[in-house]
Amino acid sequence: MKKIGLTTTVPVEVILAAGYKPVDINNLFITSEDYSKYIDIAERDGFPKSLCAWIKGIYGACMENDIKEIVGVMEGDCSNTKALIEVLRLKGIKVYPFSFPYSHNKRDVEIEIKKFMDIFNVSLEKVENVRNRLNEIRELAKEVDKLTYVENKATGFENHLYQVSLSDLNGDVDKFEVELKNAVSKIKKRVPINKKLRLGYIGVPPMTADLYKFVEKFNSHIVYNEVQREFAFPRADRASNIYEQYYDYTYPYDIKFRIKELKEQINERNLDGIIHYTQAFCYRAVEDIVLKQQLDIPILNIEGDKLNSLDARTKLRLEAFLDMLLDLKGEAR
Repeated sequence: MKKIGLTTTVPVEVILAAGYKPVDINNLFITSEDYSKYIDIAERDGFPKSLCAWIKGIYGACMENDIKEIVGVMEGDCSNTKALIEVLRLKGIKVYPFSFPYSHNKRDVEIEIKKFMDIFNVSLEKVENVRNRLNEIRELAKEVDKLTYVENKATGFENHLYQVSLSDLNGDVDKFEVELKNAVSKIKKRVPINKKLRLGYIGVPPMTADLYKFVEKFNSHIVYNEVQREFAFPRADRASNIYEQYYDYTYPYDIKFRIKELKEQINERNLDGIIHYTQAFCYRAVEDIVLKQQLDIPILNIEGDKLNSLDARTKLRLEAFLDMLLDLKGEAR
């Protein structure tokens, strides 16, 4: 099976229907034991230091892992992806474009997905068959989510990991399904996590995955991972077709649509506070202004750059934020 790289979540049903093995290059980059080498490769090839580490990591991972074809999202994701794609084309990598239309109009979404299906020469019937198969696995991811915020048995990191992996299903649908089933079975047997604070994590998945263990030290449990949950398409079962499914996907569209879902989840999960992660040099950091005005809940914005672990300053800010939330609840640490 020929592999194809993804710069973010795209209609993976189309790719699988075309017989490709999807590889989310973000996951390939950040899970590497020597992830920083990918950033170094990009900077040696001329990428500026004042550019998002994810973009540089994606480039380096493509160069080092023999990825010859990628799907590049031209609209609805990172504004730097367009420039990245031009460089990858220069390096001989074949790029298939896809866009989440800014209009967020159902008809426009349908047009873009039909164009995507035409590129890979697959029928709607075949794509829907794959979608039905993936929705079985997405139900398992929803179970992990419920084990996190309802039964309080899954950790915030497990919630993050299993949902973010739905972007490419780790390249093997059947194997990933078995992994998820085993995880659900194992987590169900645990005693509930007893923490005073219920936190939400919003923003792009973090470079600093140690965030989850760190907050647990302060009587806190992350029970909501916004974008990771969207990657797992928790509402896919309500969609009558692939067009509706990707229309009802909050990540690539306007912030008003995103905020509506955030408000629902804040109430559903009874959150005490939110950690908003943004990446250095990313335009999405500006959205923090809107989020703080529109969401009636304490929010701490933290920023990541090249490090895959929290720095001392961020740890101090997190600790102070969590102490404040405990004070608001009248609880001791």
